[in-house]
Amino acid sequence: MPGSNVVIVESPAKAKTINKYLGSDYTVVASFGHVRDLPARDGSVRPEEDFAMEWELGERSRRHIDEIAKAVRGAKRVYLATDPDREGEAIAWHLTEVLRDKNLLDKVDVQRITFNEITKSAVQAAIEHPRAVSRELVDAYLARRALDYLVGFTLSPVLWRKLPGSRSAGRVQSVALRLVCEREAEIEVFRPQEYWSIEALFATAAGATFTAHLSQLDGKRLDRMALATKDAAEAAVARILANDFAVAAVERRQVRRNPYPPFTTSTLQQEASRKLGFGATRTMRVAQRLYEGVDIGGETVGLITYMRTDGVSLSQEAIEASRGLIGSLWGDKYVPDTPRIYKTAAKNAQEAHEAIRPTDLYRKPESVAAYLESDELRLYELVWKRTVASQMESAVLDQVAVDLASPKKDVVLRATGSMVVFDGFMRVYQEQDEDASGPADDQDRRLPSMAEGDAVDRRSVTPSQHFTQPPPRYTEASLVKKLEELGIGRPSTYASILQVLQDRNYVRLEKRRFQPEDRGRLVTAFLKNFFNRYVEYNFTADLENQLDDISGGAIDWKTVLRDFWRAFIQAVEETKDLTITQVLTTLDDELGPHFFPAPADGQDAAAARVCPKCHQGRLGLKLGKMGAFIGCSNYPECRYTRPLAVANDDAPDALDGPRDLGDDPETGLPVSVRRGPYGAYIQLGPPRGSEEAPPAAAEKPKKGKKAKDEAPKPKRVSLPKNLSATEIDLDTALRLLALPRTVGSHPETGQEIQAGIGRFGPYLKHGTVYKSLPPDDDVLTIGLNRAVVLLGEAAKKAAATPGRTLGDHPKTGKPVTVGAGRFGPYVKHGSLYASIPKGTEPDSVTLEQALELLEAKAAKDAAKKGKAAPATDEAPKAETSKAEAPKAEKKEKKAPAKRKAKADDGQAPAEEKPSRTRKRA
Repeated sequence: MPGSNVVIVESPAKAKTINKYLGSDYTVVASFGHVRDLPARDGSVRPEEDFAMEWELGERSRRHIDEIAKAVRGAKRVYLATDPDREGEAIAWHLTEVLRDKNLLDKVDVQRITFNEITKSAVQAAIEHPRAVSRELVDAYLARRALDYLVGFTLSPVLWRKLPGSRSAGRVQSVALRLVCEREAEIEVFRPQEYWSIEALFATAAGATFTAHLSQLDGKRLDRMALATKDAAEAAVARILANDFAVAAVERRQVRRNPYPPFTTSTLQQEASRKLGFGATRTMRVAQRLYEGVDIGGETVGLITYMRTDGVSLSQEAIEASRGLIGSLWGDKYVPDTPRIYKTAAKNAQEAHEAIRPTDLYRKPESVAAYLESDELRLYELVWKRTVASQMESAVLDQVAVDLASPKKDVVLRATGSMVVFDGFMRVYQEQDEDASGPADDQDRRLPSMAEGDAVDRRSVTPSQHFTQPPPRYTEASLVKKLEELGIGRPSTYASILQVLQDRNYVRLEKRRFQPEDRGRLVTAFLKNFFNRYVEYNFTADLENQLDDISGGAIDWKTVLRDFWRAFIQAVEETKDLTITQVLTTLDDELGPHFFPAPADGQDAAAARVCPKCHQGRLGLKLGKMGAFIGCSNYPECRYTRPLAVANDDAPDALDGPRDLGDDPETGLPVSVRRGPYGAYIQLGPPRGSEEAPPAAAEKPKKGKKAKDEAPKPKRVSLPKNLSATEIDLDTALRLLALPRTVGSHPETGQEIQAGIGRFGPYLKHGTVYKSLPPDDDVLTIGLNRAVVLLGEAAKKAAATPGRTLGDHPKTGKPVTVGAGRFGPYVKHGSLYASIPKGTEPDSVTLEQALELLEAKAAKDAAKKGKAAPATDEAPKAETSKAEAPKAEKKEKKAPAKRKAKADDGQAPAEEKPSRTRKRA
């Protein structure tokens, strides 16, 4: 029998944890995230009806709603315990509306409760202090959802008509894309400037040596660009060599460095990217598991507080606990006299107001290491250290600057040093900006003792040449930081925004930095020229502030929608008469320098536009059914075309044919880099007969016997994404052809670990265990220690999921199991496979959920019976031992949807939904 009190949470993992904290009088059920959404079709938001909105119950939600309704029927009180942020408030409102439509709330007391951490005390305290659903927060959600829908379903069709091949456009996503594209444009037009610095080695009378740099000449302080040429540098060196030097001044000062505040959502994503190499989506997925609860010695506990927050404050209980912990671990001198209080700079923050912190600071990382996976432990340790350090005493450093002058004071060099007098918070935690332009501070570089007037002996003078560097491309961390600085989007949306940009092939991550694809640059150029107001940074930030004003009750949500829609629909109407030719001319003018860069030999830029085939036509942007491409103006007489971009970021005209690298010293055969339909590859030896396209990876011998007169097939290997087909040299090519290579012997098993390139890219192999290499690891240089760590993670992941039996099928009596295959995790019954939805942890799947997935897959297969099924509908296959396929690491790709308003690529509003694991549950 259901209890008289029903608690509704979002995820089954959270329900499982909370159920242990409440007595038998409580029934805890899960909504599995949002239960309703706007249907992906025109008319779901109707401006002509004062922005009436039509909601639809998702197919997967119907079963969950039936279970919730069953629990609520006969209950006295319902607690809506969804997450403590704007999205959680929206889910609570949706649940109330759905249950009221079913006439289940007439005699039921409905209360809203929130808790920032999933602990027994926090949950019980929330039960004792319920409230009503916040109308203001719900209105802010409705306004944001309507805005994203209207932009997506109004602007995206304009893109499809005027710029074929484009995907959808989104309100915040398009602004983030503009940031990436504009940074790339800055890099392209950047021209490095030469400058020189001069450093000299000196010794004191006691023989202690130190270095100093030239800082003044003829009474003028030198800036970085003061010595612009080699001649200027040599002249300065000559003046230093012509003089003796003595100490002219000694400056000493003591500085204090304060700790950083505890984590917010955005700072957690930034630091996890910098220190752990995690993407924003990965960070939030791991944080969700730590928040919802982990089994610690038979007890399920939430290890961190809610991870979607703008706030930097800590509860009084957490502050007192941290101060006590600091004193017990490092002594009272590390505890400041008064607690540190942090305040958020975000205006009207609508997320949970406390910072991200451990629920129990005395639960140190080493004490829970045995119960956590590698990612969970590393992220928990990061949160623990940052929280503890935020309440520690400041670090104290002694900084010394010594000026060394010539007799006439016309040449001055400066030596600097610093020493950590008291490490304070730095004993636990330090932060370094990955895009800092200068070197990291040397915090323990000491200068020898010197006094004013002391003579010093000059030992050597060294001039160094430098060149200015372009601004760095955005990483996930720096892009999130920039979006937050501009006030664009909200922390809970950043992970999904960055993922959408990659999913739509607008940007790609290369060496952990964003580079725009040409498709993304075309979209950005189109929006900047024809919808500039809606991709302006200030406009988007002001709109976010208005949404915050709605949640604060300062403005009516429909007023904001009316003001926005009036101007927006007018801008859309103005584009109706635009012709494709007008669009192409505008984009061709703006993006010409990118697609047709001026020749390096100093020729006129027009030379880059000359058609390489007919040598008469002018190359320019063209549009076809499949999107934009480069074509010749002499069409149809000249049919030269090339795509805008290809794999490895090399234009195809840069590799029109095979590029010879040299001869293999062992075989004497030529080594060349070539391009096939799957990208660039290295080949040893001449092709057999005509030019052949290679497979996506190293060749496999075909079945059957080879004809005696058939020439041996050339050895080939795919070119990794981090290498350029136009820049690779012979040595690197030979090392790739020599793969697989032996990394070393595993310290536990003694078996060899090999690194190679297979069908799905670079991989590691140890016995029967395979692990695909992450993008940041190089197959040619990865060492033994790193390989052991990666293989250990792969083995642990494989042991946790494959082969787990969920139970017997109620109809057949045969087992239903969970496995991992080429397309990711799946559930299996007999010969029927069903993929587990992305974002759902395989370990959390129940028999009931598995049966639902299998039933849906069986129905789908039956509907398509007799028709040729696409490759993506094939059942996931279990992992094999083929070197070419570390299949468990490969994610399933979706077949492209047809282009119409209700297609997936038209759902721009989805970008503003928080990237919550619960949504895919």
